[in-house]
Amino acid sequence: MSDSIFIGGGGPDYGEPQQLLLDKSNRHGLIAGATGTGKTVTLQILAEGFAAAGVPVFLSDVKGDLSGLAKSGSADFKLHEPFVSRAETIGLDLQYNKFPVTFWDLFGTQGHPIRATVAEMGPLLLSRLMELTDVQEGVLNVAFRVADEEGLPLLDLEDLQALLVWVGQNAKALSLQYGNVSGASVGAIQRQLLVLENQGGAALFGEPALELADLMRTDADGRGQINILAADQLMGSPRLYATFLLWLLSELFEEMPEVGNPDKPKLVFFFDEAHLLFDDAPKALVDKVEQVARLIRSKGVGIYFITQNPADVPDDVLSQLGNRVQHALRAFTAKDRKELKLAAQTYRDNPVFDTAEAIQEVGTGEAVTSMLDKKGIPLMVERTLIRPPSSQLGPISAGERKDIMNASPMSGKYDTTIDRESASEMLAKRASAAAEEAAKAEAEEERLEAEEREFKAARRYSGSGTKGRSTSRRRSAVDNSWTGAIATVVAKELKGTTGKRIVRGILGGLFKGR
Repeated sequence: MSDSIFIGGGGPDYGEPQQLLLDKSNRHGLIAGATGTGKTVTLQILAEGFAAAGVPVFLSDVKGDLSGLAKSGSADFKLHEPFVSRAETIGLDLQYNKFPVTFWDLFGTQGHPIRATVAEMGPLLLSRLMELTDVQEGVLNVAFRVADEEGLPLLDLEDLQALLVWVGQNAKALSLQYGNVSGASVGAIQRQLLVLENQGGAALFGEPALELADLMRTDADGRGQINILAADQLMGSPRLYATFLLWLLSELFEEMPEVGNPDKPKLVFFFDEAHLLFDDAPKALVDKVEQVARLIRSKGVGIYFITQNPADVPDDVLSQLGNRVQHALRAFTAKDRKELKLAAQTYRDNPVFDTAEAIQEVGTGEAVTSMLDKKGIPLMVERTLIRPPSSQLGPISAGERKDIMNASPMSGKYDTTIDRESASEMLAKRASAAAEEAAKAEAEEERLEAEEREFKAARRYSGSGTKGRSTSRRRSAVDNSWTGAIATVVAKELKGTTGKRIVRGILGGLFKGR
């Protein structure tokens, strides 16, 4: 098995053949270039190379083209015709092949359903997803804190909505303990949850949640599984798309053990349309991405960002991307020229050509590339003719996709939603118990009022005289009078307030262990 992935080669007008070293591929990478310059083909050949080396891959299929990885290419296939001569030019013995693929889809139509729980997503990512203000994010953090302390599982959006209702009802008490919790903020979060539901976000949350081990499988031949997330429909909700992928990265970061510098990655993650992750992102979120990119490589995970311009990626993150394939950028405006110059400055200069000019001049399927050497040092930038893929260019048919899904080990595992008892059901039970207590209190109040009326009626009855009555009977009458007086005082104290007080006491203590 090779210790590298062949990216592309040279010819009369190109530089040295370019190889991506497997033991340096967890140092992350960048695939950049304008629309139509060949980024998808580069992503495809990298996915093929990792899979052939036994490395599982996760990638998002934004345009629906990458399903072709599951089917072998052919020289007579229309989209492959231009690549036959390219393979000869770079000296590649092109062998057509298909690769093991698992299809995933948040909406469960073009792939197996993929879900996370609300608790796993966490308040930071949910706040980003719903575009909450800092104050609203603070309230959401309070809700998550209370849920953790009281053992209320947050699995789906229904759980979160029920918890927020309780938070709103008990805002005054919670404010004393956690800081200001306003009903207006709770209402704003509830409205954003409704927007998220309308965008299809409810499909993301629930059980069974994704097991990361299912993304890290190999087939019987030892080839890494290529996990393809159908994202063409998902791109209609770009924040949902970006937040889900960031959640997945965070889960990998949290759960995978340290492995140091492995001979090859444990998983490679391709983040297409990476600019969506950083557009209008708060600093806390960008810091989190930078932290993940910096530390996750020691856990054997390589991250490759695919975007139009390197400027789409913050500098702190860009500095972590050691392996780079830069397709053509077009400079039509002064801003474009400035960004082109900045992109060229991120490469190690080659004295043979001007990097900025080369980035403008390369055609479709060509790129300027820079890979890490055996010491982890970026090599000089080279003009490279990208190799053709072994699998089919373009999508497979819907019937072929369905057959692959039916034959997958994941078939049936995630198809049926599990609705176990969680926060919404537990809060409903507590509210029901509180209502029963309130009903009992009201009944007891009515009984006391009835006894009071009977007592007063007995006092008004004069009888036929008091002579001849024994002392013991008078004492009994006095005792009864004393008891009745106490009952009167208690009844007056309870009258009209008992039900309300008890209800408040119970609702205010819904989270006290029941």
